[in-house]
Amino acid sequence: MMAVAAAQKNREMFAIKKSYSIENGYPARRRSLVDDARFESVVVKQTKQSVLEEARLRTNENAEPITQLAQHNKQDEIKKPVEIKEQPSEHKRAEIDEENKENVCENVRAPSAPTKSDAGLTEEEVILNNAASESKDAADSVQRAALVVKLREGIGSLARILKTVEVNKGTIVHLESRPSKVSGVQFDVLIKVDMSRQNLLLLIKTLRQSSSLEGITLLADNSINIKNPWFPKHARELDNCNHLMTKYEPELDMNHPGFADKVYRERRRVIANIAFDYKYGDPIPKIDYTPEETSTWTAVFNTVMELMPKHFCKEYQLAFSKLQNDGIFRPDKIPQLEDMSAFLKKHTGFTLRPAAGLLTARDFLASLAFRVFQSTQYVRHTTTPFHTPEPDCIHELLGHMPLLADPSFALFSQEIGLASLGASDEEIEKLSTVYWFTVEFGLCKEHGKVKAYGAGLLSSYGELLHAVSDKPEHRPFEPSTTAIQPYQDQEYQPIYFVAESFEDAKEKFRRWVSTMSRPFEVRFNPHTETVEVLDSVDRLDNLVNQMNLEMQHLTIALTKLRTTFG
Repeated sequence: MMAVAAAQKNREMFAIKKSYSIENGYPARRRSLVDDARFESVVVKQTKQSVLEEARLRTNENAEPITQLAQHNKQDEIKKPVEIKEQPSEHKRAEIDEENKENVCENVRAPSAPTKSDAGLTEEEVILNNAASESKDAADSVQRAALVVKLREGIGSLARILKTVEVNKGTIVHLESRPSKVSGVQFDVLIKVDMSRQNLLLLIKTLRQSSSLEGITLLADNSINIKNPWFPKHARELDNCNHLMTKYEPELDMNHPGFADKVYRERRRVIANIAFDYKYGDPIPKIDYTPEETSTWTAVFNTVMELMPKHFCKEYQLAFSKLQNDGIFRPDKIPQLEDMSAFLKKHTGFTLRPAAGLLTARDFLASLAFRVFQSTQYVRHTTTPFHTPEPDCIHELLGHMPLLADPSFALFSQEIGLASLGASDEEIEKLSTVYWFTVEFGLCKEHGKVKAYGAGLLSSYGELLHAVSDKPEHRPFEPSTTAIQPYQDQEYQPIYFVAESFEDAKEKFRRWVSTMSRPFEVRFNPHTETVEVLDSVDRLDNLVNQMNLEMQHLTIALTKLRTTFG
């Protein structure tokens, strides 16, 4: 439990805990997932740098010499081994261990070698040090770690290094070496050890002071998951994925149409608090929308009805009709998220949860992995019914929800979310860009004509008409190039990407995701609402067994169809 608590604390140390606005240097014109991903990445790097620098200085100030070589006789370079004729007492064993440790340290380090500063600690070592400092149990907790040691003087010095590991009560579980490509270094040696955090830190400090070594690097700490960032494993953990890039937008952005409207700002605050208080499993609270808010909905709804037959993809039109038939879509009433969530769950398994505003890119994409869409509940300002500088419920309901009821599109959205779990900051930015040019501003071919399926187009008639005209450039959707395409968030897009179909887009996306650097694969288990990391043979065996069972059912069904209609 102590190790888990230490890991959680170190994750929180690098987490974004506050909201970002123009007060933090974030430009406030029109919000986008891509811009947030880029800003978030910069802030995380700055936060990490600051925290690591503080930890390194603190460690350097508190560091004590590991060995006192000045106390030894410099002429006695190799001491005689201790002869033990009787079983030593516990106190005597401690003295022997200490003496052997000094002997080994003296052999590993030249007496004249200068002590290297702990200010050179790596991020992994800082995290390890912080985890070890939590408590005695945390310090003594045994874990597996991988070290890369660079040998200057050939493989002969390896024996002394291994003895140092033994003296520090470590167990070597794997060892391999290879000729080094670095000038002045003969061999790179990978050593995997099981040892306590406290002794691991002592070992690293000891070896770092050896004149026979060019350097030592801690690669991984499996107990803390240094390199694999935390991500939700169960839908309930989305309660922790609600970090906002901006809060109460009208209060911060002078260009917002509601900036000078105190009544509107208070209304937004009340609705935002509903989202902040929401927890997994709760029914989504209903909002009593005002006549002014309903009037804004009606204006946009009627515009969508007018443009839909000519410019919207067939999947959207089909889902829209179902929503009308169920009484959820009406021009005179704003749908409640709880009703919409039940509709989506019945058709594709997607559900909704309320959001107070625009989430960080990582948190928003993570929710899609669980077939959860985080939706706002507030309405844009009544003075600008056809424009909003940030997502509102009209954009969510008329733009996103119909296509989330389409099985193919719902699967594509979930695959973007699954790809984001454990992805690097750079990859989150690329995934956000793909999301921008598909789910938000995507076009697709339909009987030789270009149709809209992106929510930003479906809920904004001005950009929709621009997108389907001959003014912008239309390029085929290829994730590898789409992911690095600069986007425009101040004016209409100069470039749009056109998918041959949803199926074609999904296949291309899968191939592109397979090239990402994430060292593991994940899958969503709809029965338990969990994300499973496929990192063991047992988990893969279970998945294969499930797939074999499904294939048997499909084979039987196909045989029966052939018998009936063949």
